[in-house]
Amino acid sequence: MVRLIHLNGPPGIGKSTLAALYVDRHPGTLHLDVDGLHRLVGGWEDEETDTWPVVWSLVQAMAAAHLGGGRDVVLPHFFGRIEEITSFEEFVRSHGADYREVVLLDDREAAVRRFDDRARDSVDPWIRHHHRLIGLSSGSVVLETMYDSLVEVMRLRPGAVVVPSAVGQVQETYGLLAAALGETVP
Repeated sequence: MVRLIHLNGPPGIGKSTLAALYVDRHPGTLHLDVDGLHRLVGGWEDEETDTWPVVWSLVQAMAAAHLGGGRDVVLPHFFGRIEEITSFEEFVRSHGADYREVVLLDDREAAVRRFDDRARDSVDPWIRHHHRLIGLSSGSVVLETMYDSLVEVMRLRPGAVVVPSAVGQVQETYGLLAAALGETVP
């Protein structure tokens, strides 16, 4: 059965990195990078412009088209509310696909630090923009709240698989992700 693999986790935890590795090893799988789609919509750099509704429509259309074509999708994206996850799960299932939920997690303090470290080291305009927006919204308090909401969501979704994601352990984390998906790492 075709599937959508949702990599959930705090910002900066490694979702996009693992999604890229996954699609490199699974030809035909779509890496549905929401952050990348934001950059395709005019006005994304202006904090007053809400590009989310347009981007979310694109995410759904791309997922539907790819799943409808019988191909897997990997979505690296943070959802911190149960309604977001259940709604998206229903959407995926309505397109005849299996919804696989994997949560990448480090401890709370490390997760906040990783977000800051990623922005400091990045030249990617979206990452720097996202970091600036979080900073304008109370910075680490926002990230800690996001982390706490994710932990609460995990409590309510016992079927979600938690994969530990440690700094600098990309290949090891990928191995854990593959195992969680019932695959072996070549």
